[in-house]
Amino acid sequence: MAERREQAAPDGVLTRIGQVVMLHHGGDREEARSRFLDLWAEIGEDGAALHRCTLAHYLADTQDDPVDELAWDLRALSAAEELSGGRAAGDPDSVQGFLPSLHLNLAADYAKLGRADAARSHLRRARRAASHLADDGYGAGVRSAISRLELRLGQDGTPGDDGWSPPRQRPS
Repeated sequence: MAERREQAAPDGVLTRIGQVVMLHHGGDREEARSRFLDLWAEIGEDGAALHRCTLAHYLADTQDDPVDELAWDLRALSAAEELSGGRAAGDPDSVQGFLPSLHLNLAADYAKLGRADAARSHLRRARRAASHLADDGYGAGVRSAISRLELRLGQDGTPGDDGWSPPRQRPS
């Protein structure tokens, strides 16, 4: 009985991440970055993989330097791979919804850094992983963003300077 209550109880860390995401979406990027970093210090490199994946995924959005954004997106992917590989506690099925967005964001990061081959590699992974997405608004949005980045990469491998960025998945 107690185990059921624990499973039904909301995840406090994911709730706090969601609150900071709302702050960021409200326009306070600096404060959001500061709060995300405080959460990262709290959960640490050895924290729950789902928490690290979600937090790093959103923390990447608050970075000014594309190299820092890439580093956070790589941390998110590493944590997601722990979950999907069964090396960490969590719901491996739910992480499948993260993978298309994680690879899409890595593709965008590499494109910003002029690393076209790496960008294309992650776009291919994003496209394959998108088969796990539902046929809902979020899934359609990610698939559309993948297609747009594929078009923008074109021949020279660099995206246009139109402010495009891929969508982030909300924590479930």
